[in-house]
This record gives sequence, C-alpha cells and structure tokens, in this order.
Amino acid sequence: MQTSDLFSQASEEYKKENAPLAYRMRPKNLSEFAGQKHILDNGKLLRRLIETDRIQSCIFFGQPGTGKTSLAHIIAETTHSVFFRLNAVEANTSDVREIIEEAKKQRDYYQKKSILFIDEIHRFNKAQQDRLLKDVEEGTISLIGATTVNPIYGLNSALVSRSRLFEFKPLSVVDILPVIHRALKTDVGLGKKNISVQDHSLKLLVTKCEGDLRQVLNNLELAALSTLPDSTGLITITDDIISEVTSAKVMPYDENDHYDLISAFIKSMRASKENDALYYLARMIKAGEDPLFLARRMVIFASEDVGLADSNALSVAINVFRACEVIGFPEAQINMSHGVIYLCRAPKNRDAYEKIKETMKRVEDLPNNPVPEHLRNWKSPKY
Repeated sequence: MQTSDLFSQASEEYKKENAPLAYRMRPKNLSEFAGQKHILDNGKLLRRLIETDRIQSCIFFGQPGTGKTSLAHIIAETTHSVFFRLNAVEANTSDVREIIEEAKKQRDYYQKKSILFIDEIHRFNKAQQDRLLKDVEEGTISLIGATTVNPIYGLNSALVSRSRLFEFKPLSVVDILPVIHRALKTDVGLGKKNISVQDHSLKLLVTKCEGDLRQVLNNLELAALSTLPDSTGLITITDDIISEVTSAKVMPYDENDHYDLISAFIKSMRASKENDALYYLARMIKAGEDPLFLARRMVIFASEDVGLADSNALSVAINVFRACEVIGFPEAQINMSHGVIYLCRAPKNRDAYEKIKETMKRVEDLPNNPVPEHLRNWKSPKY
C-alpha cells in the first residue's frame, strides 16, 4: 500500500472515532433511518424511487436534524448512478459547471445517470439556481436539493416546478428513542462507555431538542463526556445534566418563521386567545424580530379586526408603537404585552376593513364620474 493511502486510511479512522456522535451514527440504510414514515414507509413514492434506483429531481425541505442529508447519503450508497455532492455555502458556479460536464461524459460515454446532491441549496443565488435548470430539464442530472426553508419562498419557481417536493417533519420521541438506545450500545457510538440514563431523562433530552436528532445525539455525547464517572466507572446522566447541556437554546428564525409566526400571532389575537398571542409574540421577540414591525401589525389589527367595536383600541396600539420607538427592548415588551392583551380582550368588528375593501373595488369597476355640482369645491357664479 502506498504511503498516501496509509495517511488517507488513518485520516478516515481518526474521523470516524472523533467526529461528533451524530455523524458517527448516520444511518447506513433505510432500515436504520429514523422517522419520515409519511414519505418513506413501505410503498410510499420516495421509498419506491430509492429502492428501484430511479431517483428523479427532488427537493428535501424541513427543519434541521430531520434526516435530509442522511437520506442523501443512503441514496449515494445504494444507487448505481454517479453521485456528486456539493454544499451551497462553499460551492460556486464553476463547481456546478464542472459537475455538469462530467455528468454529460458519464451519460454519453458510459450511459450512466448522474445525481447531484446540493446541501443548503437555498444558499445558491438566482443565477446559480438558473444554471441548473437546463440540465435538470434535459435529464443530464437528477437534482437532490436539501433546504431548511420552504422551497416556495427560498428557491426559484422554475427549479421548484422541475422537482418533486418532500417535506421532512420534526422527529417524535418514538422516532428518536431507538436511535439513542442504539448509540448507547454500539461501539461506534457510546457503547465503550459505562453509561446509565433513565428513559425519562432521554425523553427530556428529545423534548428540549425539539425533534432535531442531530442536537439530541450531540448533546447526549456532551452529557456523557462532561460527567465524571463514579468509583466503579459508571457515568450517570440525570435530568439536571440534560437541562444543563441543552440550556444554550438558539431560536431558529428564517423568512418562513417570520411569516408563519406573525400569521399565528394575528390569528390568535383575532380569536381572542391572549395566551397563544403572547406566546407567538415572545417567540418573535426572542428570535430578534424588529419590535416596530410587531407594533405596526398591532396598529393595523386595531382597525382591521377590532375597529368600530372599540375605537380606543387604535389609540392603545399607536401608543404601543410609540413606546417601542422611544423605549426599545427589553422594556418595550411590557408595553407590547399590554397592547396584545387589550386587543385580544376587545370586541371585534371588521366593518372598517370590509367597507373600504368593497369601496376600493367599486372605484375600480365604476367609471370616473364627475363630482356632483353641490359637492364641488367652488360656488356657481352669479349672473
């Protein structure tokens, strides 16, 4: 064996032993894959495409840690097609061009299909996405894109129309617990360590990680590595340790969250559910949403939904807006809470909204008739 091969092998062995637990526990086949039964159960379209090696262009989208990249690796290991990988954060247009050219050679010289997997495909700009269109359309490559954003918002509509969409949903406790137990037993996981952890602590870990399997596994490893063993070598992971390793919670907040959460906020106020409205308000505040954006929505709501049923609601909402301008966060969140509770408890009347919408439609449909004489801004001349 050549020296370079020895170094490569040693590097791979080191990576396997020292990579994060989530990487080491990546599933090797569909039987090890966790969750997503709605698209991968026996007989489902995506499973049939994988098992028959007939993958077409598709977009995997959903929250982090739900298995998008892992499934792409399974496809790479099982397909007879040539498999190319790119990460949109690091790749550029020339990388795509080189792969397309190689895919054409594989097709023309060897009659082999090519699959191009692009992780975080939403990071590609419009020009980079457009570069894929012709070759996806002609079948030079089958594209698999993975993204955490809704493809309707994050990707070119032309690329979406040429792909089949598969949504990856957050994993449940039932999905994740078997993976954890396997990680605690297998040598590639934590099996070499003598670890004691109760199921209620594991369920707490899953709950705090909100269905993100990557976070679950890496936090479990952190808990194990940061806990001193007792005199017998036993590492006992408790609820307190789980709470400690999962305390640094980062609120995910992208363009989809922005629209979904503000929609939920407004609909909760409309339904007079103040606890729900305050919950969505708090989530947006925690995620760093612009307080003036939130206050503007409250001002609009005061006339659109409360309206004539309580005209004082508009004054309250405007005062909340002014408080956000003058005070800012964190103190202004008290003013916002005041406003939200008031708007939720106020009676609702949409006459102002409905009538102006109806009148605007009339203006579009009717001719521009002259203003009647008695309403004009001048007096008839005296003769």
